[in-house]
Amino acid sequence: MAEIIQKDGSWIFDGDALRLTPGRDKNVSLLRRELGELVVPLGALAGISLEQGKKSGRLRLRLRDGADPLLHATGGRLTEPHDPYQLIVESDRYGVAEYFTDEVRNALLLDQVPAGPVTEYLLPGPAVPLSVSAGDGTASFDGERIRLEWNWKTEDAKAAAGARTLALTDVTGVEWHPAVGLENGCLRFAVRNAPTRTPPKYDPNAVELWGFKKDPLMALVAAAVQARLPHPARAAADGVADAPPELPSPPVASAEDDHDALLRRLRELGELHRTGVLTDDEFALAKQAILKRM
Repeated sequence: MAEIIQKDGSWIFDGDALRLTPGRDKNVSLLRRELGELVVPLGALAGISLEQGKKSGRLRLRLRDGADPLLHATGGRLTEPHDPYQLIVESDRYGVAEYFTDEVRNALLLDQVPAGPVTEYLLPGPAVPLSVSAGDGTASFDGERIRLEWNWKTEDAKAAAGARTLALTDVTGVEWHPAVGLENGCLRFAVRNAPTRTPPKYDPNAVELWGFKKDPLMALVAAAVQARLPHPARAAADGVADAPPELPSPPVASAEDDHDALLRRLRELGELHRTGVLTDDEFALAKQAILKRM
C-alpha cells in the first residue's frame, strides 16, 4: 500500500484502486468537499504524473476517456482548485510523492491497463438526490427527474413559465460551462425534440451562472445526470447519439464595445452587491478583476 497525506487531501493506493479524500484545509474547494471521497479503480487510469516546483508541486491523475461522468459532463473545464484528480504536494514530501507515483505506474504496467477510451463509466458519479442553488435558479435531481426552479434574479420571460420538470428519459445530454471573463456560464440540458440555441439567460432548460462560489457545484448535478444517460461511446456505436447543444458563439467586439461591456458588468456587480447577493469580499474581488481589464 502507498499513501500520501497533505493539507490538500490524502491519496491511498492499495494495488487495485486509489482512494482520494479531500483535505479539511480552508483552501480546498467547495466542489471537492461536496464530492467527498472518490474510489478510482486502477482500470480507470491512463496515467499519473508529478510536477515539482520550488515550494510545492502537484500530483495529477489522468483518467481514461469516458471513465468518469464528471469529467465528461464538464468537458475538461474544471479549473485546478476544483479538479478532484489533482493533489498539491509540499516540497518536503516529494520523495513520498515519487514513491506513490512509481507504485501506481508499476501497477498499471503489471496489470497491462490500456490507456485508451472505455465504453462504460467506471465511476458511479455523485449520489442522488441532490440539489444545488446558484446563478438564476436551483437544479435538483432525484435519479429520474430534473427540476429547475427560478429565483428573483431570473430573466422575466424565463421565470414567467414557472418551474420546469424534465424526465430523465427525455434528456439526451447535459453540459456545464463555467463563467469565463465577461461570458456567463451555465448548466444546460438537451431535451429530445426540443433543440435550442437560446442563450442560457432565456433558455428554460438551462441555469445561467455568473462566476460565483457555488457555480462549480452545478457540475455535480451535471455529472449525476450524465452517469444515468447512455454512455456516449455505446450511444455512438448504436447510432442514437444526439449532438449536445451548442452555446452561441460570442460576437467579436471592438475595444470600445469591450469597454462598454465592462462598465455594464460593473453596474451589474454593484446592483448584486447592493441587494446582498454578493458579499463585500466577493464584490471587491470581482470589481478588481474588471478594473484590471479596463
